[in-house]
Amino acid sequence: MFADFLTRLIQPEPDQLPDRDARLALAALLVRIARSDGEYAHEEAERIDRILASRYALAPAEAETLRHDAEKLEAEAPDTVRFTRAIKDAVPYEEREGVVEALWDVVLADGIRDEEEDGLLRLVANLLGVNDRDSALARQRAERRQDG
Repeated sequence: MFADFLTRLIQPEPDQLPDRDARLALAALLVRIARSDGEYAHEEAERIDRILASRYALAPAEAETLRHDAEKLEAEAPDTVRFTRAIKDAVPYEEREGVVEALWDVVLADGIRDEEEDGLLRLVANLLGVNDRDSALARQRAERRQDG
């Protein structure tokens, strides 16, 4: 279903993604981090919907549809390293930094900070070109929202 999209995304020199494709790729990354511990909790799916709705000014049904598409894309996407590097090459830095914060939101959504999710998020932040300091600040902002 997403073969053409993935082929374009993993080209050696990918073009900047159109807005809809960038949204889909970033949503798929949210799904990948949520699935990384082997349990895709309902709370994580709901959190992804809220993140997508807020980030892209979508109605709840539109955010849910985007998440469903992202779940399918994530299942077909290449390994995390190639997928994330492709996103880095195709998406502006500001978007990637915000994505790291959203990824932390998803990791913390089920109330359990799992080692697999934590490790994958550190790897993904690095592959997205987001430095450790910015990733830590993003995590702190996400934790404050969880506590608040």
